[in-house]
Amino acid sequence: MAGPYNASTTAEELVKILAAEIKGKAILTTGPSPASIGATFVETVARAQPALLILAGRSTSKLQQTADAITKENPSVPVRLLQLDLGSLAAVRKAASEVNSWTDVPHIDVLVNNAGIMATDFALSPEGYESQFATNHLGHFLFTNLIIEKVLAASSPRIVNVSSDGHRLSPIRWADTNFREGETYNRWSAYGQSKTANMLMAVYLAEKLGPKGLLAYSLHPGVIITTGLTRGVPFEEMAPELIALDRALGNEQGWREDIPMKTSQQGAATTVYAAFEPILREFNGKHLDDCHVADPWVDTVKPWATDKVEAERLWKLSERLVGQEFNR
Repeated sequence: MAGPYNASTTAEELVKILAAEIKGKAILTTGPSPASIGATFVETVARAQPALLILAGRSTSKLQQTADAITKENPSVPVRLLQLDLGSLAAVRKAASEVNSWTDVPHIDVLVNNAGIMATDFALSPEGYESQFATNHLGHFLFTNLIIEKVLAASSPRIVNVSSDGHRLSPIRWADTNFREGETYNRWSAYGQSKTANMLMAVYLAEKLGPKGLLAYSLHPGVIITTGLTRGVPFEEMAPELIALDRALGNEQGWREDIPMKTSQQGAATTVYAAFEPILREFNGKHLDDCHVADPWVDTVKPWATDKVEAERLWKLSERLVGQEFNR
């Protein structure tokens, strides 16, 4: 049974409950650098004896720190590092090719697309795409599709996209994803667009590959200010810009006096729930919040991030931007 889980539920609690679902699985997680919810996720899941933990990220030295923490507490759990720079499509292709070459890893049971950047200054990726959209969405879109056969080879494959309630800040800007090369750039709108993309990708994966057994979800982990994601984001300076955008959009967050905060353990809990909770098989493609299927009447779930037409439209746009179609 699922529950009673809520915003206070921790990853540790869920791993104890779901240990049988975790044991023996191969799990690939992007962005599990130290002091991140990704690191908390993999370090906690390791206690349930997965078959393999694959840590993927741009900095192998940071990944090694997380790997060392896992090995110290759970020396029998195999850990493998994968250099993956999601901001470069060429680097993504190289990393995917490496994964596909691993003959000793015949399948990946769970792919957690966790890595991301937030509210960065305007920049373009090497291929010329706005950096938050490129890193948070396009990199994950391409990587997922290039290794999808490894995922589908699992007996009960899952893909988890770590999104955010920040998707409320922007739908996909169909005619201007690049913000006129910076001319119309708003760091929070760009973040919102990328998080909307994470949700729509999960919707389309469930629609397209659900018949092949794939389960896909997106989630809001909560607000955790102690993670690496917030490093370099001076909230005192940027808060007025965020508040102004929320108010302009009519979002109630624009008038909140207090923002509920979570610990890293609480923040990683919904990722554990999305990756392993059996009851979620009935809710393929859904968005999750506080370890439950998000309720649009209560939780922040914008229709532009859950619509199947929007999801297919984004899929086609993403194929065009990465220069490759994925027909399965």
